[in-house]
Amino acid sequence: MMNFKLLTPPDYTTYLPYFANQRYSLCAYSLSSIIAWTNTEYKPFGAVYEDALVVAAEFETWKKNRHLLLPISPDRMFTPEELVTVANLAGHTEYWFVPEAYVDHFGEDAVGRLFTIKHQGAYDDYVYRVEDLAGLKGNRYSKKRNLINQFQRDYVDPGKVAIDSIDRENAEECLVFIEEWCRERDCDADDQVDLSCEKQAAINTLNHFDAFDLKGILLRIDGKVSAFGISAPLTRDMATLQYEKAFGSIKGLYQYFDNACARRLFDGYTYLNKESDMGIPGLAKAKKSYHPFKMVRSVKLILK
Repeated sequence: MMNFKLLTPPDYTTYLPYFANQRYSLCAYSLSSIIAWTNTEYKPFGAVYEDALVVAAEFETWKKNRHLLLPISPDRMFTPEELVTVANLAGHTEYWFVPEAYVDHFGEDAVGRLFTIKHQGAYDDYVYRVEDLAGLKGNRYSKKRNLINQFQRDYVDPGKVAIDSIDRENAEECLVFIEEWCRERDCDADDQVDLSCEKQAAINTLNHFDAFDLKGILLRIDGKVSAFGISAPLTRDMATLQYEKAFGSIKGLYQYFDNACARRLFDGYTYLNKESDMGIPGLAKAKKSYHPFKMVRSVKLILK
């Protein structure tokens, strides 16, 4: 059996070396996200096995959802045969958030002999080129540019808008904002479980912002925080837009702020991962409207 321990913000620096050559382009493999996504129902646990960190998701009541992530090693990928060994030692039967590229790498036949492979469509990630979202060039982005121009005219040009980096001092303002943002979207309703969990993850991240290797900006209108965004490193050429929240009632704000995030938070990266749509139709429509460069398909592997 493996010696799992609860992962908490102070553990970030301890386990960061395992992510030095992180190769999986699903947002679930961001260390800060792994640690921050914790609440009364769900807890992340970690154990070191050989040269890798093994992450286990444990649930208080939804026991059927307990799962592992692929072992994270700076040196290699674990073979399907090794995944069987890890699962048995960890006392688990499923791996979730497995990039389809893993199956392609080892071959569907080789993986399929040991695991049942199931697509997790709600957790496919949307990936964009940073230059596309920073530049918004071409006819396909004309509606975005029009909304940005309107926001610029109504709010920026009159001097109502200020953008600052997120730090320990102003993180509290983002916490106040996220409560209002959630009321706008009713994200604490029973049918919005994923949004509610994301809200708690964002709160955890803001409360421990200095513990993680993150970049963030907030936007104020007339001195009040009306949007914030946080990026986290994922692979050598990709970072995630881990959180991006803006009031939907202010026309053009989201488009203006999304462009600001692409320009300010992704220096040195080729790709921007906007994570999944969690199966929420409105969120899927919004992400598709920015014309993703590619989708990263997520599958689960169920031990046979």
